[in-house]
Amino acid sequence: MSDRIVSDAYNIKKLVREAEALADESMIAFAKLKHAMLAARQNPEVGVDAGQRALMRLSEAERQAMAMSTNLLRVHDELSRLARVYAGPEENVPTELPEVAIADTRASELAHS
Repeated sequence: MSDRIVSDAYNIKKLVREAEALADESMIAFAKLKHAMLAARQNPEVGVDAGQRALMRLSEAERQAMAMSTNLLRVHDELSRLARVYAGPEENVPTELPEVAIADTRASELAHS
């Protein structure tokens, strides 16, 4: 196996982890924003319905961020499969992901409906 393949594999591995970390950071930011919005609504001078549409939209953004995170895990899984083909198992490049982490959440949501 060439040094170029190993170098590319480690670079992609680093970039995938960066993308996954950014997805997590966005979900953390959404959670902080939701907390601040709800805390602000606790002010007695603010109506109990203030910001309700904004909260609903933020919840949708959170759902989309979770879907993005799941799709990034699927990308990671597929790249790990490619690493086993091109880099070989001896290079310790692939990452093993549990099937539940990359399962189609839409199917499980429909099953629970």
